[in-house]
Amino acid sequence: MKNIYLLYFTAILLFLSSCGSSGHVYLNYPQEPIVLLPNNINDIVLVNRSLTKDEDKNAETMEAISSGEIAGSDKIASDDAIKGVFDGINNKSHIKVVIPETLRLYGTGTRQTPDLINWEKVTEICELANADALLVLETFDSNSDIIRNAVSEQVSSVIITGKPSTRLPSQAQVNVKSYWRLYNPEAKTIMDQHQQTYYMNFNLLNGLPPVNALSETAYAAGLDYINRYLPTYYRVKREMYKKGKGSNSTFDAGWRSAEVAKWSDAIANWEEVVRLENKSSGRAALNIAVAYEVLGDTDLALQWAQRAYSDYGDKLSRDYAKILLRRKRFEL
Repeated sequence: MKNIYLLYFTAILLFLSSCGSSGHVYLNYPQEPIVLLPNNINDIVLVNRSLTKDEDKNAETMEAISSGEIAGSDKIASDDAIKGVFDGINNKSHIKVVIPETLRLYGTGTRQTPDLINWEKVTEICELANADALLVLETFDSNSDIIRNAVSEQVSSVIITGKPSTRLPSQAQVNVKSYWRLYNPEAKTIMDQHQQTYYMNFNLLNGLPPVNALSETAYAAGLDYINRYLPTYYRVKREMYKKGKGSNSTFDAGWRSAEVAKWSDAIANWEEVVRLENKSSGRAALNIAVAYEVLGDTDLALQWAQRAYSDYGDKLSRDYAKILLRRKRFEL
């Protein structure tokens, strides 16, 4: 799985030309996701288990009143969290998430984490959905600090001034707490289990938050969770040669092609410089190495960096080859 993620990176086509003959390019490099899946996990079925059966609604309603929720709002919002997961991963990875239309599982309906689903049921759900793994929203619960802030404001006003405040809060924070589990039916293991708390702030209008505040927070929480399955990126800098030694129109043409992301044309020009075996060949070989790394071919990049140093003594290429060797070991 590691090499799948590391092969996908993009080059930021931004050259910052310094004085003289040097320049550089920045690359976005991926880092492994927090959740690194086995190679055989490609399709994941996603199920909401955070709901309760009808006969358990009384306890859930009491909790909703005490925490400042609107009774029943978590049911709708939990589905928004599911949608956030779906939108956050599909078309952004080789992983595909499917949501069954008819399946509902019931859990505690509170922040209390339910027991594991038995493996026979996990296998059955995965087989019905033709999926390799089961991702479950085990619990979902929301809170808003509107009531707490209003009470605090009034208490403070009475203590300080002796009378209630006429000022209404201007903002409210909505938070959702959720618990996710990823089941692997083949290995009968839990590949991920994560307790998540996600916050969003909203401006109040006449003392009330937007009607979609909870839904927005839940959806964003789903996006935030599924990012655990996606690589993150960091920026690296690669030195290149802007000019060859002396006057060399072919070398210059290669640089101009690289500046507009025509990497194949740039490589062709620099290969011509190398073929002519002139005093710019080492610089051209180094640039070819960087170009291949931009294109995602670490093997060819390393070959050209090694050639630039061993055949032409380009010192910049020696250090670059070491960087590429470390990258290759990481990709294996």
